Amino acid sequence: MKKFIFDFTEGSKEQKDLLGGKGANLAEMTSIGLPVPPGFTISTNACIHYLASKEFPQSLKKEIQEHILTLETKTAKKFGGLTNPLLISVRSGAKFSMPGMMDTILNLGLNDQSVAALAKKTDNPVFAYDCYRRLLQMFGDVVKGIDKSRFEDYLSHYKKQKNYSADTEMLAEDWQQVIEVYKEIYLEVTQEVFPQDPYQQLYAAVEAVFRSWNNSRAITYRRLNHIDDALGTAVNLQAMVFGNSGNHSGTGVSFTRNPATGEAGLFGEYLINAQGEDVVAGIRTPLPIKELAQQQPKIYQQFQEICQLLEKHYRDMQDIEFTIEEGQLFILQTRNGKRTAKAAFKIAIQLVADGILSKKEALQQLTPEMITQLLHPVFSESHLKTQTAIAKGLPASPGAASGKVYFTAAAAKQASENGEKVILLRQETSPEDIEGMVVSQAIVTSRGGMTSHAAVVARGMGVCCVVGCDSLEVNEFLKQAQFAEGKIVEGTEISVNGTTGEIYLGTIPCEPSQEFPLLEKIISWAKEQGNLQVRANAETFEDIQTALQFGANGIGLARTEHMFFGEERILEMRKLILAENKQERQNCLVILKDYQKYDFMEILRLTADLPCTIRLLDPPLHEFIPKESELPEMARLLNRPLSMVQQKVADLKEINPMLGHRGSRLGVTYPEIYEMQTQAIMEAALELTINEKCQVCPEIMIPLICEEKELAYLKNILEKTIQTLFEKYQLTIPYKIGAMLETPRACLTAKSLATTSEFFSFGTNDLTQLTYGFSRDDSVKFIHEYQEKKLLAEDPFQHLDLAGVGQLMQTAITQVKPLQPEISFGVCGEVGGDPQSLVFLKEIGIDYVSCSPYRVPAAILTIAKLAK
Repeated sequence: MKKFIFDFTEGSKEQKDLLGGKGANLAEMTSIGLPVPPGFTISTNACIHYLASKEFPQSLKKEIQEHILTLETKTAKKFGGLTNPLLISVRSGAKFSMPGMMDTILNLGLNDQSVAALAKKTDNPVFAYDCYRRLLQMFGDVVKGIDKSRFEDYLSHYKKQKNYSADTEMLAEDWQQVIEVYKEIYLEVTQEVFPQDPYQQLYAAVEAVFRSWNNSRAITYRRLNHIDDALGTAVNLQAMVFGNSGNHSGTGVSFTRNPATGEAGLFGEYLINAQGEDVVAGIRTPLPIKELAQQQPKIYQQFQEICQLLEKHYRDMQDIEFTIEEGQLFILQTRNGKRTAKAAFKIAIQLVADGILSKKEALQQLTPEMITQLLHPVFSESHLKTQTAIAKGLPASPGAASGKVYFTAAAAKQASENGEKVILLRQETSPEDIEGMVVSQAIVTSRGGMTSHAAVVARGMGVCCVVGCDSLEVNEFLKQAQFAEGKIVEGTEISVNGTTGEIYLGTIPCEPSQEFPLLEKIISWAKEQGNLQVRANAETFEDIQTALQFGANGIGLARTEHMFFGEERILEMRKLILAENKQERQNCLVILKDYQKYDFMEILRLTADLPCTIRLLDPPLHEFIPKESELPEMARLLNRPLSMVQQKVADLKEINPMLGHRGSRLGVTYPEIYEMQTQAIMEAALELTINEKCQVCPEIMIPLICEEKELAYLKNILEKTIQTLFEKYQLTIPYKIGAMLETPRACLTAKSLATTSEFFSFGTNDLTQLTYGFSRDDSVKFIHEYQEKKLLAEDPFQHLDLAGVGQLMQTAITQVKPLQPEISFGVCGEVGGDPQSLVFLKEIGIDYVSCSPYRVPAAILTIAKLAK
């Protein structure tokens, strides 16, 4: 018989696939002797079986009963007992942490009889009936799908009637009245009486947790975090310990380091006389963890020691949940803590400095997404000085963002789909808000602390967040928020500073982040580990400087067409296009060559001693022509009759320009254009060598090659031009002429092309569109439908298509490398900077990848993590 259940004494932290992250860590903490309430884990296998068959495995109920008996023996309590009742918590726990995305139910085992027994046993009826009302609310919400606001609204109404300001003022008879109404709500909605059989409660709760793996918020979270839908969740059943049993009890969450900044030292919050969900839900504003040192110094000292032990044991910053029951500390969970990018980099560097991790191990804790987040912009200091904050809360997740305010997740999602930048403003967030949170530029809540749901999820997503902003009186029903001197309504533009916790009216401009020193150290470590070069797609002075600062090993793609779009240059380019004969074209090319030569001097000077690949003109000529409405002005500037300009433009028009007169075809029909560009490149290189002693080796790349004869024809033209210059300057310098592999035919005939080409670079954007037959610019209209209907797992323009495009690339490499290993292969399409695609590119023997400057650090980190 297959075993589905494992006691906490049986597992270890390595068994996350089977026991989930929470269950594996509870077992690990039990094994090292920490005060963990006893319990057991129902494995992910049981969940997978349930989701496939929609029913419990036959043996599971029997296994649950056997383990409950063991738990009764360990605790000297009886599940559903009438003298000393055992209460159970049921919590989800997938392999990967998914905070708040699945379900939890506490206090299972209480009913109308056992609640009285608990009140008598503890001599604390307020506590006992509070536990029962919590069970009714959680069970109704999680198991039966009753809107939890039905329960919360009644409780708020009751407290208002009694003039109570907090739950802690409620008496036992108050809770008993609330319980009766809660049972009526349960009966009204479900047409069922709340189950009094403890095992019926337990089985229904376990089943609900299994089902929660496929709730909409969990599915959304998995999609955003690339978590496999097939993993399933484990379920942890644990003897309850009670933080709500009096003023010597409490519950809290703490990180071993600050998850926002990375600073060492405990960072967390707790509530006196509360259960764990109260802290995470943000309904009550908790106290800083350091205040526990004054209230219960021995407990604080014990907790501090446990935190230090766990961080050393797991070799990472930990997120720890704890409960204090009548002066006794219990640890309910530990996991690697979600953190901001800044904190992640700082913690990694600290752990290496402390000798806990090697550089290689520290790099494994970082992700490419963290680099993107670290480089998020911040508010302009000069503009901030002119602004006054309208409110201030807790800085839960750093960053700077501006947008329009929306008060519900649904409204935020709709506004985002309409193209607006949105800020989600709520009293507190819950897991149901995930779809609105993920599209928001920033999240603001008026309640909750640094470990509330909003704070934890925002940090994990890298979204700017301010919580506990109690000077904002948020009314989600009226879609407004009052502050001291005014009111925010839906659609109001605000700016949120997640680093300071301040909120401003209006939009504040941003500027680049100042966190480069942290990134620089990590890049240097990554370059020590990596064995695949990363170059940049860049041609402007600013972009090249940025790329080199971010660790690029040179330029893999300088797009010469981008250099023609200045006001003076575009005019000369248009003259060239409208030229009526070769002589007119030559006159234009002389002027354009001076512009190009100046640009190439800048590029080659910046990349001296580094490889620099310059692509000759690629786009069709019509891209340099203005819109129809602008043609009269163009005719005037060029001193040409409008009718002639209109006719020339009509002649240039193509049915399918991306497959038309562009790339190498331009070089064949207008060889003087490629001659001019080659002259500009080589004159710049020769003069830098002579005048500035620069060591340069330009790599000239011909785009859209399909045929070896075509490549040989163009290479011959280029080489004649270069030899003429060598004679003129009386100097020879190294250079290379290569080809872009952008068509399936070029990949399939790479062996033939290699007889002429000195290097290759895959242009994966064009290669993808020509392999799929998808227009790169138009596919956005239907790709999402293909993904939603599971016809395509990924957008092939964002992540390399391994089965099609990838195989064409591999074919080209395997044709050439065994015979001519000196020929290098690069990638300069978008996937060159995509971490997911880099795994495959490295496997097939790519020599370098090239991507936009801001993707260079992420590519360097990914390659380092792949190194063995």
